[in-house]
Amino acid sequence: MTRFVVRRLLYAVIVLWLVSTLVFVFLHVSPVPVERVIGGPRATTDTLEQIRRNLGLDQPVLVQYWQFLKRLLRGDLGDSYINGTPVADLISDRLPTTLWLVAGAGVVWFAGGVVTGVLSATRARSLWDRAATVFVLIGLSTPPFVMALVLLYLFATRLGESGVHFFEAGPPLQEHFLRRMILPWAALAFLMVAAYTRLTRGAMLDVLGEDYVRTARAKGLAERRVVYRHGLRAALTPVVTQFGIDLGALIGSTIVTEKVFGLQGVGQLVYQSIALGDTPVIIGVTLVVTLFVILANLLVDVGYSVLDPRVRLS
Repeated sequence: MTRFVVRRLLYAVIVLWLVSTLVFVFLHVSPVPVERVIGGPRATTDTLEQIRRNLGLDQPVLVQYWQFLKRLLRGDLGDSYINGTPVADLISDRLPTTLWLVAGAGVVWFAGGVVTGVLSATRARSLWDRAATVFVLIGLSTPPFVMALVLLYLFATRLGESGVHFFEAGPPLQEHFLRRMILPWAALAFLMVAAYTRLTRGAMLDVLGEDYVRTARAKGLAERRVVYRHGLRAALTPVVTQFGIDLGALIGSTIVTEKVFGLQGVGQLVYQSIALGDTPVIIGVTLVVTLFVILANLLVDVGYSVLDPRVRLS
């Protein structure tokens, strides 16, 4: 186990280096110069040159890249081009809100998807299964931003003042913060619940047809024990795999949900940074999201040995 974790951490360092290099290259060949974004359309040539010197953009690209790598090794993500604030501080201020959003939605879609999928698989072709299939089709056809706008319309326009408090923005752990997160969680999780319902149902149907499940039934074990101890445990392996990928990736892909509900998270920060051409912030957020994806996949791989005894890490 220890060798496996160490090896994966070394791979993580290589992945972070590759991602940082690719993002650095892509953003530094942008057709819109950073100094023009900062100086504005009326900036003189002397002003633009001064901005380039202050940002170190007048140096060769390889020198800029080397300075960039040295800062990363020290844990320094650089300073914002717009206001000079350290990127690490900007991300740390916004990250808790996004983590609350993704974690809450993750609990909703994982629990809802697994429960609905298991019930559909154990009651195949029943009324419940057909209703769940309709729900899956609706959920997969409804993008999160559409659900967010529908919820916003219902609770703001139709319910008036009684529904406003459900989507007001606020910092984490502030009074009524969890109540304000209900609608963002619902909007973000609706599509994922449908997807995880379908994934869990398919995995459960495959597992329930295995020989060891039929053997457990032949021994006279209770159906509940057969389903939840022998079937669900093995069926959760692909579900947990997808959950780890989605949970890490959603850290940086909540832009629309945060924008609709006015949540000041990492998604809003990315949106503003792209609009302003704030390269250090974009690179910093990309690296943080990549780190979360790597950690999520590492936890999933370790969890394999717990869910399925047949899996051995080496």
